[in-house]
Amino acid sequence: MLEKLLNNHNLPYPDTIHPIVVHFVIAMVLFAFLCDVIGYFTSNYRLFEVSWWNMFFATISIFVAVIFGQFEAGLAEPYNAAERVLNLHMILGWALAGILAAITAWRYVIHCRTPEKISVYYLAASLLLTVLVGVQVYFGDELVWVYGLHTVPVVEAIKEGLL
Repeated sequence: MLEKLLNNHNLPYPDTIHPIVVHFVIAMVLFAFLCDVIGYFTSNYRLFEVSWWNMFFATISIFVAVIFGQFEAGLAEPYNAAERVLNLHMILGWALAGILAAITAWRYVIHCRTPEKISVYYLAASLLLTVLVGVQVYFGDELVWVYGLHTVPVVEAIKEGLL
């Protein structure tokens, strides 16, 4: 019965939603970091405001991305070769949601107390977040471009029992 509700991507809707939402998160985190670095070195405190709002919306968006990621991972029916990478991607996704929320909370405190300054410690934490986002992007790309999850040929191969 469930198979009749799923399309050729093994989804109940036209295409994957997780990558669409997660690209907003990636862009907002990277742009926030860039604004903070430029603002720190140029003393342009208006960039700190831009950074704060990017972090705020990235934090909301990452939870949407993780929820759709979990749902779509469950529908992917991953084969043995893809399971390790998918598990790493899911664990890091949940960890990143928590880390991003914590760093955004820290950013909020900075925003309220000293909106015209940020510390080098915050920049270091933000750099670490940026690196973790890069690692997560690598795993996500691997799931699509190497293992082909939710691509038509892989879905067909799984349905035919070839994988």
